[in-house]
Amino acid sequence: MESKKIKMSQDADDLKETLNDVDDGDSSLNTLTEEDIQKLISSSKEAMKYAYCEYSNFRVGAALLAEDGSIFTGCNIENVSYSLTTCAERTAIFKAVSEGHRKFKAIAISSEVKDSFTYPCGACRQVMIEFGQYDVYVSRPDSAWQHTTTQELIPHFFSKKALRSVQKAKIQN
Repeated sequence: MESKKIKMSQDADDLKETLNDVDDGDSSLNTLTEEDIQKLISSSKEAMKYAYCEYSNFRVGAALLAEDGSIFTGCNIENVSYSLTTCAERTAIFKAVSEGHRKFKAIAISSEVKDSFTYPCGACRQVMIEFGQYDVYVSRPDSAWQHTTTQELIPHFFSKKALRSVQKAKIQN
């Protein structure tokens, strides 16, 4: 079988098509006011206080803003079997989804790291993009923050489109 190198421009076009498949709600990003951003960051810092981090002592809090204005918070919850640990971002998302929310405007993530920003892990990035494109604010204890989006965090994500194409191929065979 002949290997085929795909040009990045083709890959980027496929990414745009894939993103269109993601339900991105409003699709307008970075529309929060400074006051709204600070409220979300404050909520993530409050959530961080509840972290169960007996093994790493690395506290993380997250606050997820749903399309209707509801805020869902989460903290990291560790387990002695590290792979069973749940990150703050996923805790907040799972809480929101379990209460019927599927469209989000933004998420704020806080940690106690003073000299840099703590970004979501790969598993959290994949879960975040599952629910579309929205703003991501990462903050430090001094209230400094950086902005990005779910798409910027994981530009080449595993999508519903990819899964459907595999399923369709199996049905045809």
